[in-house]
This record gives sequence, structure tokens and C-alpha cells, in this order.
Amino acid sequence: MAKIIIGLIAAFYFCIALYMWFVPLPWYNNTPGVTLTGPFNIHFVRDVALVFLSSAGALGYGIWKNNSAVAIAGAAWPSMHGVFHLHMWMMRDFSLDYIAASDISLVMFPAWVALYFSFKLKE
Repeated sequence: MAKIIIGLIAAFYFCIALYMWFVPLPWYNNTPGVTLTGPFNIHFVRDVALVFLSSAGALGYGIWKNNSAVAIAGAAWPSMHGVFHLHMWMMRDFSLDYIAASDISLVMFPAWVALYFSFKLKE
């Protein structure tokens, strides 16, 4: 079960990477809360796309080789990114709005689930 869940999250991160890389301006304009963080910067968006691609690759390789350490490495950045989003939500007084819903369901939850199940892989 851990491999299936990690695999689905890896595929999700791969899709995010493609979206950010190939259509960065629509990603910037359509992702809740992103426009509030500053002006569009294609270099930054594509850098983050490559990080998501790296995470997807490490998660995928981790489940392919049944290597918990590699999967944990793949889940590390998204998990820290989730902590950053939790902090931003805290700074917004835990407002329950569409930004919070997006952050919880699409940033924090998948990252922490991937990290949890990465520790469950048996080598």
C-alpha cells in the first residue's frame, strides 16, 4: 500500500512540474495565493518545477528499488515546503478560505503522507 500511495504522490508532483515548466504563467495566475507572494518570475517558477521533478523522481526511484532512504529524500523538500505553507497559514490567522483549502489538500497533506509512507518502505 505504501508504494501505491507514494507512486500516486510522485505522479502528482511530476504533473505539477510539467504544469509549472510548460505553462508557468497560467500556473502562477491559477494557483490560489501565489499572486499574493510577489510578481511573476519565470526563473523562480521553473526552479521550483525542477525541484518537484526531482522529488517525483526520487519518490519513484525509492519505490522502484524499495529504498526508504531515497523515498525520504524525495519527500524531504515537499515536506519542508508544507511546513512553510503551514507557517504562512498561521501568519494569516488560520483563515479557512480557498488558499487554506488548497494549501492543506495540495501542499501539506500529500507531502506529509509521502514522508510518512516513505518511512514505511521495507528495504
